[in-house]
Amino acid sequence: MDKLIQYFQSLEQHPLQRMAFLVSGLLFFWIIEGAIPLLQLSYKKTKLRHAAVNFSFTVIHLVIHTFLAILIIKISDWCAATGFGLIYWLNANVWGTIAIVFLSLDFFGGWLVHFTEHKIPLLWRFHVIHHADNNVDVTTGLRHHPIESVLRGLFFFAGILVSGAPMYAVMIFQTLLVLSTAFTHANISLPKSLDRALSFILVSPNMHKVHHHWKQPFTDSNYGAVLSVWDRLLGTFRKLEPGEIRYGLDRYYPNEKDENFVQLMKSPFKKMNKDIVARKP
Repeated sequence: MDKLIQYFQSLEQHPLQRMAFLVSGLLFFWIIEGAIPLLQLSYKKTKLRHAAVNFSFTVIHLVIHTFLAILIIKISDWCAATGFGLIYWLNANVWGTIAIVFLSLDFFGGWLVHFTEHKIPLLWRFHVIHHADNNVDVTTGLRHHPIESVLRGLFFFAGILVSGAPMYAVMIFQTLLVLSTAFTHANISLPKSLDRALSFILVSPNMHKVHHHWKQPFTDSNYGAVLSVWDRLLGTFRKLEPGEIRYGLDRYYPNEKDENFVQLMKSPFKKMNKDIVARKP
């Protein structure tokens, strides 16, 4: 256990190793979704071109995270120096620390920021980029506008402050979050019984696909990142059969432009057109 803690304690200082978790997760589920696809997706040109657009956002996100990581370390160190946060107030052991930090970061950096982005129009402008993807697959998971990446960082800071998270616990959560994001967005078909069983604890692929359905109220549901408990406790959990799911948006952004990287970057700064309506079969 000590070696594991030491490894994650210093993982933030090894960007290539962190990148390896990201890339391996993407590649693994890329292969799986090719073997057992949930839906037959209709890419504008090719799956590789679609991936290139989404990966462009991912690269920008990783650059931003490099700078946010400096603040994450400083906040974590300040909590340790002052004894601030739940883990210190509760005198938690290692396992208790990991659990408290995981719950705190999953709530603030997962559910709460996501819920807020849907409820505040200014923030929704930036989050629309994620929902505009008409072909949700493993590469969609890190398709976020740079401004949204900064916002998610701020909520992540709040989770660290509340929990008093040490870096090893932060990196354990972030590593599992990267893998979970790839899993929940991947276009994979699991047995219904397995997906349903998973959804009682974790955000399952089918559960998250409901969140990407083009129409309300389904778009405003299933906000969780790793754990499904927040949606179930806070009344935002919804179900929909995979065969009924249609990706994209019914307004705000033209679905035929969902792979236009330049327009996606610029669109939050333009007046949102609520009259744009997608035509779905």
